[in-house]
Amino acid sequence: MSVLLFDFVLCGLLLALALASMLSRQLSHAVILYIAFGLLMALAWARLAAPDLALAEAAIGAGLTGALCFSALARQGQLVNTPTLGWSQRCWPAVFIVVIFCGLLLALLQLPAEPGPLPSQALQYLADSGVSHPVTAVLLNYRSWDTLLELLVLLLALIGTLQVAPEPVLQPSWQLSRIWSQLLAPVIILLAGYLLWAGAHQPGGAFQAGALLAAGAVVLKLNQQLPWLKWGNILVRFFAVAGLMVFAMSAVLAWLLLDQATDPQWLQWPPQLAKYIILLIEVFATLAIAITLTLLVVAEQPDTDLSLARQDSSEATNGGV
Repeated sequence: MSVLLFDFVLCGLLLALALASMLSRQLSHAVILYIAFGLLMALAWARLAAPDLALAEAAIGAGLTGALCFSALARQGQLVNTPTLGWSQRCWPAVFIVVIFCGLLLALLQLPAEPGPLPSQALQYLADSGVSHPVTAVLLNYRSWDTLLELLVLLLALIGTLQVAPEPVLQPSWQLSRIWSQLLAPVIILLAGYLLWAGAHQPGGAFQAGALLAAGAVVLKLNQQLPWLKWGNILVRFFAVAGLMVFAMSAVLAWLLLDQATDPQWLQWPPQLAKYIILLIEVFATLAIAITLTLLVVAEQPDTDLSLARQDSSEATNGGV
């Protein structure tokens, strides 16, 4: 009974925080409420026995997305003088949230009471997948296409972000402790390494490890402690695309190693090499995800010469007009 009461309270708080975030009169308060919503959503995923999603939600939904929103407010100079939103600006997002909630509730009521055949099929071939955790087996063996395309989407999002935000941006004026960030950095690296290693047999993996690394890198970047972490660095560019490249090259190599007489499929791993291929993919995917998410959240400042050239070009254009 107490567990059921806890679940009802959790659902009520999630809905209340979602509406409060949409109806908040100040943007900074809305961001704080949104971060609290992300933390409770991570708890909800944990209650649904989905620790992989809980880890991703805590790192992405509450951590990186909250930092991204605060960074956007800081760039616009709205952290101190936050504008007040009118009722029309606040009601339409709230109506959208209610409609989405009703749609999700309707879809939930249509779910079958008994589990489908997919869980048993995933467990049936788990021994040949190279890992012992079914979620990792699905993401990096049974449905590798999905993970490959996710890495491609992240890379395209980063490239698009760098294209639409070419002008230099001011660093957020947060007085974060440089000492604390330096002390926490090794701990975050160790935890990320553990999540990466644990993904083969329990919740974890490349996405969770990469998101955790990105969260630590964002804090260090905001403290201006990672000057080399920028798109202009050739090594950063290499590791940003290495996840996708290693994934594709592993697929080609695996296709060549498979018995051609058995009609091998694309992104099908040889059972004797599946463990090592998946480990190789996850290591480079972790680095690519960490770099991509960090650069998506904390925009880099262009080089001084490039910024001056753009300024001179803009002044010449305005003068010509």
